[in-house]
Amino acid sequence: MTWRLEALAESDRSAVVRIFNYFVQESFAAYPEKPVGDEFFDRVLAMSKGYPALTAKTDIGEVVGFGFLRAFHPAGTFSRTAEIAYFVLPEHTGQGIGSTMLSCFVDAARAMGVDNLLASVSSLNEQSLRFHRKAGFECCGRFVRVGRKAGHDFDVVWFQKRV
Repeated sequence: MTWRLEALAESDRSAVVRIFNYFVQESFAAYPEKPVGDEFFDRVLAMSKGYPALTAKTDIGEVVGFGFLRAFHPAGTFSRTAEIAYFVLPEHTGQGIGSTMLSCFVDAARAMGVDNLLASVSSLNEQSLRFHRKAGFECCGRFVRVGRKAGHDFDVVWFQKRV
């Protein structure tokens, strides 16, 4: 199956919420313990305002992933740094969606004057830890046992990529 990246649009609302809720319920990739409602999509739009936000769609238009950049910190002194987030349904991983999305975000970041990308990853999300290392991110910090989900303590691992 082929796929394409498109700018996040209002018509993607229910698919984005559905995908995020998959990760809320089935993994440690999303931090909430309970499913989110439609307001989550509004938060994504607000967080990513002024930054790129993308969906990955199959050739028949099904949204199978999404991602976005957002400000790392509201102070202008941090305008060269952005945080990245992406979620791709497991049956569509390994097809280059995450890598292609990351490449688009790197290009957009450079064009915006952003030269640092940060990613916050649960220590219990092995797939994301591997993805970020493989993509050239370096571990730059770890908050030990700061999260607890489904009865499991987890660390938050911070990654940085200079772009």
